[in-house]
Amino acid sequence: MADNKKEQERAELHRAIWSIANDLRGSVDGWDFKQYILGMLFYRYISENLMVYINRGEHEAGNLDFDYALLSDTDAEEARAGLVEEKGFFILPSELFCNVLRNAPQDENLNETLEKVFRNIEASAQGSVSEDDFKGLFDDIDVKSNKLGSSVENVMNAL
Repeated sequence: MADNKKEQERAELHRAIWSIANDLRGSVDGWDFKQYILGMLFYRYISENLMVYINRGEHEAGNLDFDYALLSDTDAEEARAGLVEEKGFFILPSELFCNVLRNAPQDENLNETLEKVFRNIEASAQGSVSEDDFKGLFDDIDVKSNKLGSSVENVMNAL
């Protein structure tokens, strides 16, 4: 009985999520929307993963007030080589998902910002053992397409 209720709740949650996704995507083809969402989810994941990794190391070293997201890009560059060797990629603090998202409402060229961020992430792995894993990673996200909307507000609502 409990398993049946759990399955019904899971099915209802699945229907609700699917309905929300359909409302958000509007007239965008489901496959195209999936590419945007999966790409953005991956960008968020690797961004947060890197930030947590760096912050944890600093906190364990006694620097409890350290927050990589607040570090200047210039200061962060000093750790690039080591982080690429350890993690396989590098993201500047200004290009972390949380910072791009925070600045998105004022960024009239969000598509260009995202394209630059994606290319920088891919380029950070060049020459490393993870180069093949990152090469073309974000190619399926067409940030120049108007499919999600013609304004930053429309794109932010979709994502």
